[in-house]
Amino acid sequence: MSASSPRSPSRSSDGSTAGWSVAPSRWMLTATAILFAALVIGFASGCGSSRTVFVPEESPMRVGPDARFRVYHRVAGEWTLSSNRIAIPEGWYLVPPSYVRAEE
Repeated sequence: MSASSPRSPSRSSDGSTAGWSVAPSRWMLTATAILFAALVIGFASGCGSSRTVFVPEESPMRVGPDARFRVYHRVAGEWTLSSNRIAIPEGWYLVPPSYVRAEE
């Protein structure tokens, strides 16, 4: 009969093990599954309780920090969408068209 079984690691001449036993592999698999489940639950919950809802004609809004987006500007009497995103300073107001004087 051999001294080593298929499930136990082999021992070298100095007494150290040359391979992994079954228990640490199962432990790693369980730990990985628990970590993955925790991440999924964290992302599914939204990682926060607030959300922003756009209300088009009810009231003006103010720009928050780090706002960067594309804007329309007038070129030869036509509204043209910018090709790049620009930084809008914090505190500027965004108002619906009903707040703006009609074009002549």
